[in-house]
Amino acid sequence: MTLPDPDRTAVSRPERAGGRPERTASGSERTELADRALSTVSFRGPLTGSQLHEALGAGGFPLWQACLGDPRLAHRVIGKRYVRLDIKLDGYVRLSPSILREFLTYTVVGPADEPDALDAAAAELADHIEQVSRRKLYTARRIMDDITRPFLTDPLLAGHFCVAIAGDIVYGMAHDMLRPERSTGILVQGSDLDIVVLVGDDAPDGLVTTLDEAIYARKYFYLRNPGFREELDYIVKPLATLRAQSGLADFHDMVACKVWRESRLLCGDEGLFRAGKQVLAAAGVGDRLDTLAREAAEARAAQQQRLLTLPVDELRDGDLGLFYTAEESEEFH
Repeated sequence: MTLPDPDRTAVSRPERAGGRPERTASGSERTELADRALSTVSFRGPLTGSQLHEALGAGGFPLWQACLGDPRLAHRVIGKRYVRLDIKLDGYVRLSPSILREFLTYTVVGPADEPDALDAAAAELADHIEQVSRRKLYTARRIMDDITRPFLTDPLLAGHFCVAIAGDIVYGMAHDMLRPERSTGILVQGSDLDIVVLVGDDAPDGLVTTLDEAIYARKYFYLRNPGFREELDYIVKPLATLRAQSGLADFHDMVACKVWRESRLLCGDEGLFRAGKQVLAAAGVGDRLDTLAREAAEARAAQQQRLLTLPVDELRDGDLGLFYTAEESEEFH
């Protein structure tokens, strides 16, 4: 979880991370924007936040305020929120998706007096997200099976590692909105594939390095290939490393344990996968992460309520850091 720096000078029109100003709206402009949104969804039917964003050409923040703050408009949010960790935040924790991502991707907006149409649109969006998540899971399994097949078919290596997936996909919250991959700028198909490869204590020497090299050698193929355009974010590590990380000595240990706790097995040795889960359970990691989740939920509720009612002349750059993450700044603008 990474947010823009909140310690910046207040301005009337705060700049985005990319240096361009976020368009804000006065009270009258917000009402006018709500009028336009209502007219659009009354004519076209309920729309996602991103569809309204495209139709109206409005900034994400004022559009979100207008849609959620006007009683003539109603909305439905699809899916769930889950914890992300960010070293830049006090307490290290926020909820994902960000407020803006949730609005654009996982929210449908419609006239408040047409609840049946809104419910139908919400069900359709939920079905789409489920399909994307299943497709992403299938793609991740296909990719990792392709990369690791030489290892999985070698009886001397197959029982010494497992491959797991984490992130949006395991929560059934994967999306397929095109976005630029950070290091290359190549457009990828939504949620990345968060992969963790765990190598057993008794693995042959060099297996960690060999697996890492095999995945890296194929990473950019799947990124650039038009048939995939998938961002593969991965790490290969020994079980001993996870065992040490379960002590939660620092922020990076917390991230590693959270990722493994939420992960699902893709391929490889199931016994090793369960052993990794047991390492975290024995260390009481789950209780600590559950506490962070409760703190994140409380903070998100307070942040959202404050931003929803925030007068324009009190809006600061740091407030937008609560609205979307630094990584999303170029994607959304």
